[in-house]
Amino acid sequence: MVTLSDFQSAQARIAPYIRQTPVLELVGLQQSPCLDAHLLLKLENLQVTGAFKARGALNKLLSLVPDDLERGVITASGGNHGLAVAYAAWTAHVPAKIFLPANVPESKAIKLQRWGAEVIRHGEVWDDANHAALAMAEQTGMAYIHPFADPMVIAGQGTLALELAVQAPQLDKIIVAIGGGGLISGVAAAAKLINPAIRIIGVEPTGAPTLYESVKANQVITLPKITTTANTLAPCQSTRLNLSLVQQNVEEIVLVTDEEMREAAHWLWFECGIAAELSGAAAMAAILQQRVPISKGDRICALVCGAGTDGIY
Repeated sequence: MVTLSDFQSAQARIAPYIRQTPVLELVGLQQSPCLDAHLLLKLENLQVTGAFKARGALNKLLSLVPDDLERGVITASGGNHGLAVAYAAWTAHVPAKIFLPANVPESKAIKLQRWGAEVIRHGEVWDDANHAALAMAEQTGMAYIHPFADPMVIAGQGTLALELAVQAPQLDKIIVAIGGGGLISGVAAAAKLINPAIRIIGVEPTGAPTLYESVKANQVITLPKITTTANTLAPCQSTRLNLSLVQQNVEEIVLVTDEEMREAAHWLWFECGIAAELSGAAAMAAILQQRVPISKGDRICALVCGAGTDGIY
């Protein structure tokens, strides 16, 4: 399990390479979703490469010894983790290979190439691409960086909660989108170590309820198919590590539809001028759809975890 010192070490390790993203307190709204509560947004859409993923990828890469990095790094991604690994490889001056499934937009493939990564398309969903990336890592000796099931990646993602504890103390709830579970594993574990009373609510698409179903079954479930267009929240399977951390630290997982995420992305753009991809709007969608229980006076922070325009246009 990841300890508070693991999160603190990760924070010190990655500090020179990431941005401390701002927290925005929402006032002056035309359409306020919770009149009696204090709503804040943690803007990880302003993070390097446009998502929180840089935290975990950098923490993993910077923990590797030079011999492990000699042949470069490799991963599979729904887009944002790949960009983070490409950025981390660029900072370390080593090559990167990124496997992408068919459901990743070409715009992210182009952005990956601009960071110097080699892009390889394989399969329909992340799980397909990941099998191919693992096989190539075995063949080539490249260092594989898992997007959500590596303790060093989880520790890196959890640095977000350490920042938030300083920027917005005394929060009652943090709302976190879930893909494979790396972000919520790290944020929930770190936040609970700082403040055991805080409540963590996870949000998944109805078209990829990976951890929702796994928690319900008390075992890792493999979904038979993915139907969401929020491809960064769309693995068929999580892992025992992530499930265990979620079961320990997350109070509830709620589901939102693609259309509800799109409405939330429009809301973020109209009310705040924030360009969030569908996954980046998932936490806000749960609030707007009243899936999150809110009490009078609650201090609630929704994580805007990724930038993009797919939810706006």
